[in-house]
Amino acid sequence: MQCCLVVFMGIATEILIILILLAANGLFAMAELALVSARKSNLRQRAEKGEHGARAALQLAENPTRFLATVQFGITLVGVLAGAFGGATLSEEIAALLAGIPLLAEYADAVAIAIVVAGITFVSLILGELIPKRIALANPEGIASTLALPLDRLLRIASPLVDLLAGTTDLALRWAGFRPIPGAHVSEEEIRGLVQEGVEAGVFATAEPAMVESVLALDRTPVRQIMTPRAQLIFLRVDEPHEAFWHKIVVSAHSAFPVYEENRDNIVGLVSVKAIYANLAAGIEIRLKDLVTPPIVLPSVQPVSQVLESFRRTGRHAALVADEFGGIIGMVTLVDVLEAIVGEVPSPEDRLRPRARQRPDGSWLADGLLEVEEVEKLTGLRPLREDGDGEYETLAGFLFCRLGRVPAEGEHLLWKGWRFEVIDMDRHRVDKVLLTPAPQPPTTPAAGAAH
Repeated sequence: MQCCLVVFMGIATEILIILILLAANGLFAMAELALVSARKSNLRQRAEKGEHGARAALQLAENPTRFLATVQFGITLVGVLAGAFGGATLSEEIAALLAGIPLLAEYADAVAIAIVVAGITFVSLILGELIPKRIALANPEGIASTLALPLDRLLRIASPLVDLLAGTTDLALRWAGFRPIPGAHVSEEEIRGLVQEGVEAGVFATAEPAMVESVLALDRTPVRQIMTPRAQLIFLRVDEPHEAFWHKIVVSAHSAFPVYEENRDNIVGLVSVKAIYANLAAGIEIRLKDLVTPPIVLPSVQPVSQVLESFRRTGRHAALVADEFGGIIGMVTLVDVLEAIVGEVPSPEDRLRPRARQRPDGSWLADGLLEVEEVEKLTGLRPLREDGDGEYETLAGFLFCRLGRVPAEGEHLLWKGWRFEVIDMDRHRVDKVLLTPAPQPPTTPAAGAAH
């Protein structure tokens, strides 16, 4: 009886040692997955708050070869010790215990080894792998910060062996044709994936994913796509008196105006509404030549992201846009960049005066600058363009293309069952167009019909 008790105590001790070793294996597995899964941005935030563990985790993450070599050294050492205790000691004690059972006496050694291998494998998977990794995935930054310092100390202790393992690994990879990646590269697709995960988790508000997508597109969007075209700009003559241009400023929705001398191709700068209002409020005589600032001129193909950087660097909020020949084709402001990110921000004037308004008789009074897509929606003419048409984006461009010249006020065009009449012209620009369904010709009765 006393002999059996000694055997049971020995088995219990061996099992306890193996459990401790497997728990240590679990800590190494947990540290490995936590450091690999942790986001460096979150670790940096923790490090900036003074967490030494987060700082150590960042250092380990910057050198993954040494870190992985340390973890693998620990896991291998634990595995060897667990195997030694299980195979050489525990299995013998279990075999001695099974030898006392007549039915199992002949197979005691084989059964003991099978029990030890199955038991260690099962417990190793649960305690040494699955549970630790689930915990690491649940809180990677916290686990990484907690285990980084002990892991760093182990790395220092085992530094010679770790250096040997890391050097051998790098050498083998070079022989195989692999080159180390200098740094983690985050692609736009990965960012979109993270945003989608945030949407599904309820982290983002409704409008935020679209804003992130717009920000990512800024580098691919040329400034010409967001600028105010030259035809829509309000030009001020440098010697124009305040009484002459005041009405233009009041009725416009612009915050800056190009100022020219002699002709509109000779632009001397830009003047802001803010500067004009400031002088007016101070009772100072308003002279444009004193308020004008030298313009920033940007190429039409420059990405919007660089436009934003130009505004930040110069402190300006408006710039002129030039084409490849040096001609000014439009103006871009900080508001235009903002609208490229958050969407169009309608001004009060836009809300009070729609771009197209339906009249009681079913006709539409539309701005000449109404986009072709909007015209197609109003009239049902899809597509409005035809093969061979030149490039145009607006209702005015459609009329120019169909007539082959600048239309005159009162001129009209019949097109696919619709009457397009020019109601108002602003010099050479089509301002208002009346779109009316053309009356259908009466049908002729069929020959031989009964009367």
